[in-house]
Amino acid sequence: MSAPSVTPMRRKLGHAGLVCLGVVLGVLVSLNFSAVAQREAPGPLPIEELRVFTEVFGRIKSDYVEPIEDRRLFTEAINGMLSGLDPHSAYLDQEAFKELQVGTQGEFGGLGIEVGMEDGVVRVVSPIDDTPASRAGLRPGDLIIRLDETPVKGMTLNDAVRRMRGRPNTPITLTILRRGEPKPIVVTLTRAVIKIQSVRSAVIEPGYGYIRLTQFQEHTGESLARAIERVWKENGSPMRGLILDLRNDPGGLLNGAVGVSAAFLPRNALVVYTDGRAPDSRMKLNASPEFYLRGSGQTDYLRGLPADIKTVPMVVLINGGSASASEIVAGALQDHKRATIIGTQSFGKGSVQTILPLANNTAIKLTTARYFTPNGRSIQAKGITPDIVVEDPANPSDGQRVREADLDRHLSDGSKGGGGRPAAPRREAPAEPARPRAEPIKLEPGQVFSREDFQLMQALNHLKGQPVLREMPLPATAARAPASAPAAAR
Repeated sequence: MSAPSVTPMRRKLGHAGLVCLGVVLGVLVSLNFSAVAQREAPGPLPIEELRVFTEVFGRIKSDYVEPIEDRRLFTEAINGMLSGLDPHSAYLDQEAFKELQVGTQGEFGGLGIEVGMEDGVVRVVSPIDDTPASRAGLRPGDLIIRLDETPVKGMTLNDAVRRMRGRPNTPITLTILRRGEPKPIVVTLTRAVIKIQSVRSAVIEPGYGYIRLTQFQEHTGESLARAIERVWKENGSPMRGLILDLRNDPGGLLNGAVGVSAAFLPRNALVVYTDGRAPDSRMKLNASPEFYLRGSGQTDYLRGLPADIKTVPMVVLINGGSASASEIVAGALQDHKRATIIGTQSFGKGSVQTILPLANNTAIKLTTARYFTPNGRSIQAKGITPDIVVEDPANPSDGQRVREADLDRHLSDGSKGGGGRPAAPRREAPAEPARPRAEPIKLEPGQVFSREDFQLMQALNHLKGQPVLREMPLPATAARAPASAPAAAR
């Protein structure tokens, strides 16, 4: 067989590839020198891989069924580079970058739901209190497979979030898969302006306070300080115990986590440390103002707190929806033996994402380090293990709840020999008696807590020195069933 002739298209393709290679090399060289300056000597550029990249780029430009803009191809290439690293690194276009900035300030339009990606569909990490998502009964672990009539499979997370957000008072229909339900659930929600009240508080009964954190935002530390003062004032007598509720809190800003921890820990106590490749990703963050205040001129909002806030007996409630900043707080208070952790295993999101602004009001969210508790425990893909495990009757642990370690391409925990690249295999739950499943607690407007909340009541029992039930007792009829079973078998 003779060698194939060089066609005009191939010559054109080769020219386009060489031009593209020159552009890419130029960009990478400039980025290489600017990003690595004063860190480490740059290594050689991967010329062979860049040739393959430019060949693919040229093929798409010349042979794809429809014309594609260069800008779109480069954007998708950037998306692919970042999304292929781990579940949390991402490219933020102008709209996504703006939404991220707005979201950390506590107000945006949408459904009020923290989400991630799993197997190409949207996974609910946590619905936010008093939002359309929470009122509609969405639960952590729900998988959203369709937005209106559009399948989620194939969307990026940014695309899915963009579709869920929108003008207030406009409807959107979600189709979700829920473990234990035989068929998909279809629910229609109405978008609203989401004003997140990240801290809520109440006196459960004389001597016992309750503070719930729903997210870690710019002003969560200040809001916590006001909540503590309000609870102490409302109680009016010596405080005997405090419950800090971090269940279904997906995290947020690092300085907020340090500020919350500092409210309960001795000054300068180590809260968390991070470890990464770059020098500025290796930090030790202590319970002192320079690590939780956002500016040098800001007043220390923890200065006037009641003196016994450092010693009052404490319980921290966590569950599988507690992630990132929530796990930092729980881990710090646990390591310093400042609080008893009650609930179920946390999510295990122990990696640091740094927002790196780019030109044209875009940015990348890049994983740059791992979090470690004061005693050196990695949070990544492990989470925080409660001191006392207490199941939630509305969502009992069955070994199937999705956590960080179950996500594809999750980062390892940083220990020697730790893999962590493929998703962890699902674990089959051991057989046990069927227990009653309670409906999730739905709070009325203005209501901060419910006495029907089983985990909360067990936390209160612990503070009172009373027995703590690890799971809701079976009804009397169910408890008697095993005894009568042999007779029925005869």
